[in-house]
Amino acid sequence: MTEPDASTPTRTEPAGRQEFRAHCREWLANNHPGRPPVPLPLSQLLIDDVRAVEWLQGWQKSAYDAGLVGCDYPVEYGGGGRTDCQVIANEEMHAAKTPYLVNIVGMGMAGPTILFHGKEEVKRELLPPLLSAEHIWCQGFSEPGAGSDLANQQTFARRDGDHWIVNGHKVWTSLAHFADWMILLCRTDRSDKYGGLSYFVVPIKAALGEGVTVRPLIKMTGETGFNEVLFEDLVVPDRYRLGAVGEGWKVAMTTLTHERGAAALVNPSAGGMPLEDDSSVTTSSVSSLIELARSQPRGAGTAADDPAMRDALMRLLIRQEAQKQGQRRSRVPALTDHPARLPLQSKLVNSELTQDIGALACEIEGMRSTLHVTDARAPAGGLYPLAYMNSFGGTIAAGTSEIQRNILGERVLGLAKSK
Repeated sequence: MTEPDASTPTRTEPAGRQEFRAHCREWLANNHPGRPPVPLPLSQLLIDDVRAVEWLQGWQKSAYDAGLVGCDYPVEYGGGGRTDCQVIANEEMHAAKTPYLVNIVGMGMAGPTILFHGKEEVKRELLPPLLSAEHIWCQGFSEPGAGSDLANQQTFARRDGDHWIVNGHKVWTSLAHFADWMILLCRTDRSDKYGGLSYFVVPIKAALGEGVTVRPLIKMTGETGFNEVLFEDLVVPDRYRLGAVGEGWKVAMTTLTHERGAAALVNPSAGGMPLEDDSSVTTSSVSSLIELARSQPRGAGTAADDPAMRDALMRLLIRQEAQKQGQRRSRVPALTDHPARLPLQSKLVNSELTQDIGALACEIEGMRSTLHVTDARAPAGGLYPLAYMNSFGGTIAAGTSEIQRNILGERVLGLAKSK
């Protein structure tokens, strides 16, 4: 007996949701964008080619116009006005193997924060082009001295009438080299660590060379994606402040809650899949890893014939199946004992599972794992070693695995606060 696909409607799904699912499925069948003009990296956060950005913006705009993006946002802010339908659109995009949606920071972090904390005119101004990907967003949180200790912000905003003057330095800023806007957490009072923070949305592209400098950072993979952003007397209107002065930490928690997936407003950026050079390879899938093991020589046979390797593959397969069933459980309200448990757990488990898949792939490939993606002899196009190196960003972003475990222990399990 085979298990139904996640996108198959169930008998308990309300009629309206079944109709929306049918709409998504029909539209995707007729409007799949096909392959991009240039190869896409494994994640939206790794894009460094403007041609990829522009093509993905066009794809997101078409999906938005069809009602598959921003489904659960209010109509007055450019959304579909639906309830609990974004997850359906995500499932159908995933099943159709569409490319990912490019505006990941906008939809997963900036959008919910603006919706819950922005002034009415700011929501009407910024949310529609965010959802359609006309405007690309980035996140200005991390600094050289403020990573896991996020409250140690030193970028400073000084009030000047109806404006703020911003000076400081942000780092590890994904997509800043393409971004139109940034969500910005900075200090407005040096005497109070948490109560001295305020939160802004900043039009950085319009200020390039006039208060904003973006410098790409080259990673060990040779890719960019990350950047550092420097502010020098950048002028920001007060209307672009989210929340009250000194409530930046509270507003930032809204951002982080959605970034970690522990909120009701579902991120549309999770809906699609990257179109890798070898479409048969999905570097986060154990089934693809098994095929890799069957193709790599080991002794008189293949890596898949090695009992120790088979055992390692089975352990990963069990973890992946457990993660899949946890995601199914999260869609059943009666099985959800704590609203943050499964989303936070999913981020932690999935990021570490992806990293472990990449590590085992390198072991399977052996010396061949040192071959670059441009080398025709590289197994699976060299994607697995690349994915493994990039996976460390996943176990750091949105809170390191250690921070995630602390949050789960303290806020979900009720354990004593760690020292």
